[in-house]
Amino acid sequence: MTPTDPLLLVGPQRSGTTALAGALSSAFAAAGGCFTVNGKLPYLLRRWWTDPDAEALHLRADEVTHALTRIPPHGDGSEEWLARARTALLGSTRRAAHGSAEPATSDEIRRVCAEAYGPGPWGDKYNEYLLELPWLHATFPNARWVFLVREPEEAIASMLRWQRDKPWNPDSASAASAKWAHWTSRWLAFRASVPARRRIELDYGSLCEGSHDALSEFVCVDLAPHLAGFRRQAADRPRPELCPEALSVRAELVHRGVLGDHRRD
Repeated sequence: MTPTDPLLLVGPQRSGTTALAGALSSAFAAAGGCFTVNGKLPYLLRRWWTDPDAEALHLRADEVTHALTRIPPHGDGSEEWLARARTALLGSTRRAAHGSAEPATSDEIRRVCAEAYGPGPWGDKYNEYLLELPWLHATFPNARWVFLVREPEEAIASMLRWQRDKPWNPDSASAASAKWAHWTSRWLAFRASVPARRRIELDYGSLCEGSHDALSEFVCVDLAPHLAGFRRQAADRPRPELCPEALSVRAELVHRGVLGDHRRD
């Protein structure tokens, strides 16, 4: 791991990314770094730290801070991270108001993230990063990427069982299947933009079976102690029918060797 290039964990919803992010957060903390679980700071800066905002000398630290604290991130050191993020956002806003911000908005965004995450290795998991891949790649061109995917039938069944108040979560198998296909296809369209040495694609089923040596090598940390409890849920759930788009996306994942054959009879 390096202190300058973030590790970004992405994957469609209900693919095990939050559980994996928790393990990465513990591993990064042990190595003197910081990995947030749903920190979403770059995602918010994408919307509030724009060139027109900077030209108007009007960056909105209050809006981003509100979004960060409304549903705060978790993971090792997340409270300290949140305090640093507030300070970094205020500093950037004041620089912009006085005309002393970094020349390019992207430079200012990188500075805010560096100040929030500190001098050690850093990273974040946020599923919605799949919707901003080209922008993230342009802003953090040396970022390393972890893509985690789960058998779509399992992911969709989990989406349909999600009980929390999430109005954006589909409540039908057809809609959930289409959403899984669209989000996953965003990664498939993007992956070639990143050199193979800076991306790793993981099958949730294989990870649950203990195949995490490649990931440990990729992040330069032994993840075995942190993934000891990473297990597939054994509960039997009805398998929803996949839409044609989801079937096509799954076939491409299998063809590329990203997704193995973990479908249960």
